[in-house]
Parts: sequence; structure tokens; C-alpha cells
Amino acid sequence: MSFDDDLLGEVTRGARALVLCPDVRGQSYEFDAEERLAEACGLAEAIGVVLGEARIVTIRSIRPATLFGAGQVQDLKSACEQFECDLVIVDGPLSPIQQRNLETELKRKVIDRTGLILEIFGERAATAEGRLQVELAHLDYQQSRLVRSWTHLERQRGGFGFLGGPGETQIEADRRMIRQRMGRLRKELEQVRKTRSLHRARRGRAPWPVIALVGYTNAGKSTLFNRLSGAEVMAEDLLFATLDPTMRAIALPGVEKAILSDTVGFISDLPTQLVAAFRATLEEVTAADVIVHVRDISNPSNSAQDKQVRAVLADLGVIDGEDGESLIPIVECWNKSDLLDQATSEELAASAQARDDVVLLSAISGEGVEDLAEQLSAMLTAGAQVYELSLPLSDGKRIAWLHAHGEVLSESESEDEGKGPSRKMAVRLNPKEWGQYQRL
Repeated sequence: MSFDDDLLGEVTRGARALVLCPDVRGQSYEFDAEERLAEACGLAEAIGVVLGEARIVTIRSIRPATLFGAGQVQDLKSACEQFECDLVIVDGPLSPIQQRNLETELKRKVIDRTGLILEIFGERAATAEGRLQVELAHLDYQQSRLVRSWTHLERQRGGFGFLGGPGETQIEADRRMIRQRMGRLRKELEQVRKTRSLHRARRGRAPWPVIALVGYTNAGKSTLFNRLSGAEVMAEDLLFATLDPTMRAIALPGVEKAILSDTVGFISDLPTQLVAAFRATLEEVTAADVIVHVRDISNPSNSAQDKQVRAVLADLGVIDGEDGESLIPIVECWNKSDLLDQATSEELAASAQARDDVVLLSAISGEGVEDLAEQLSAMLTAGAQVYELSLPLSDGKRIAWLHAHGEVLSESESEDEGKGPSRKMAVRLNPKEWGQYQRL
């Protein structure tokens, strides 16, 4: 087994899995057990695993060695045989010891929630940056599990001559290799982060506003992105269908051009390794002029999902943690209205109309998407003022810029004494456009 072989391929596509949702007595959860189990099954299906059996396992007290009690472990072993499962997925964190002991008892591959999400990210990452981030997260996760995965390496390398001594164990050498590789990856990612900062700065100087789509995974962000932009980004009924940020130019009423950004979906209990590794990707959100929070309003857990998304935005500094106020304008997009019954749809439509920061729509059918476009346009042009400007006719650069990026209300030519022919213009510009005009 090579150094890289053990990092990837934890899960085999088409493997038949037993999916378990531990429900620890006395422990509070954002989602109830049935919803957590359904999400775990969705994660498994997203990586191409076949569901053999899914069940909630109530745990009175956590066993340090196996998580589950001895009797429960035997029941799980029987279930694996009954449903012909060769993989066990535990929707929760497992220590390396628990994972190793469960594999020994069940005689099957065991993977926890963190490992499963890492597998999905490893398969879906398409850009060089995404692959770097995934590899860093994999290494961070694996370095504590060498005892479990690499027991065949528990031997010592001999020294050389009389000065060699007992040598270092192979595991210690491999841990050192992992640390060195992680150091190189962090340097590469830091360079990527600097490059992205330069790109954001360049976009900041550009005249086009940026709109970022955020939301819980599988809320319909990519479908809405495709609907607004006419692009063909992967949009499937899968968790984490989108990993790498995608940007497209779109036109809105009164806004000739805006940049629409599709981002990675949020999820509860995201592995800490990925929170750190994907921070550069999520930082795109902090540079947006408007954030569109896409919510699957048909999902019974949409309120809990909303809390998770807002918590991540607070971590990014977008939302003030003290008073919950957003530093960037946010419009809530209540998506998947086509899945609602008529009574619920009418009730939510009335609630949305009563607020100026909510739009009810269906990205799949297109109903309500025009309302969202109007709302975004209003938010992007809020604070716009009319400026009376007089420019020399020879200043074609500024005149063309105003026509391209502002709303020209009137213009006329005149002869200014001592200054030659000029063009007088009344132009409506928002604060960002006015700042950009002054820098021309």
C-alpha cells in the first residue's frame, strides 16, 4: 500500500452500507434523529453507496472503546450479515480507537461522518484549489488514524553502523511525511488565497456588483444559479453537488451587469478539517455586495438549516454575532415552492409579501425568479443619487463609462467659455459606482 493509496478510496462506489445514526441520551441536537438519519443517507447516496439498511441507535452512555454497547455491536454485526452490508457508516464522530475496534468486531470497513464528507469532497473537487484543500483535510484527518489504517507499518527501521540506534518506527516516519506534506499544501493554499484576494480586489475596482448564493446543501443554489445565468452548472438532487465556486455575469432590471457566484453548500457538523481548509472558498462570500440565502422551504428542517447557515456566516464575519445584524445585505430565497401544497404555499406567499427581504420561488419551474431579480436590482441600486456632471467632449472615456454603468437621465452639449465644447449629463449612480467613477 503506497502513501497516497490509504488516504483515498475509503469508500467504494456501489458498496452496500448499513447507515447508523447514534442518538445519545441527554445530548441536544439541532435536528431530530429521523432528520439526521435522512441526511446521513443522503450523504451516502451522494458518494454512490447503496443503502442496505438505515437505523437510529439509542445510546444511554458512550463506550470509549466502541461507542455502542456490547449487545448493540452484536446486533449490528447480525444486521450486516442479514442485509449483506460490507460497509458501516456512523453519522457522528468516531475516535481512531472506536473505529478500529468496530472494524475488528464487525469485520467490515467502518467510516464516520467526517470520513464520509471527506470522500464526497475528494470526488467532487474539480479545481486545483479544491483538490489542494481536500488533500489537506484528508491528511489532517488521517494523521491521527495511522494506528488504525497502517498497522502493517508498525516496525522499526534499523540504524546505520554503530550510530544508528534502534531507529524510528515506520509510523513515526509516515507522520513526519504527512506533516511535511501538510506544510507544503498550506504554503500552496496561502498563495491561492493571495491570488483570490487579488482577484477580489480587481473585481472591487471593476464596476460590477457581486451577488453570492449561499445556503444549506441541496437547497437548490445551483438550479437557481443556472436559472439566473443560463449556465449549466451541475445541479442534481444530491448533497454537495457543488464544491468549487462558479461565477457568471448576469443582467438585472436597471443593472446592466452583475457577477453571480455559486458557493459550496453548508451542512451541520461540518468536519473541522474542512472548515479550515475551505475558508478560502467561503471568503468569496465576504466580498459580495448582496447575499442570496437559498432555503429549501419544503424541508421540515429548514429552520434548523437556517440557523446552521447563519452560524457559518457569523464565523465568516458577515453577520455580527452580538446582535445578529448582517454587515452585507441579505435576501432570503424561499425555494422549492413547487413542492408545497396549495394552503402552505399561499400562507408562505403572504408571509414573504409582508417582508422586503424575502422572495418565494421555484428555481426548477422559474415561478418567482423575476421577483427575485427585481428585488436584487432594488438592493443593488439602493442609495443611488442623481449627479449633474459637465465633461469635455474630448473625455470620451468617462462619457462612455457613464453610459455603460450609470443610468443617464439627460444629456446635452454646450460651449463653456474658455473650456471648449462640453457635455452636460444627469446620471444616476449608486455609492459604489460613484466611487469607481471618481477613481477613473
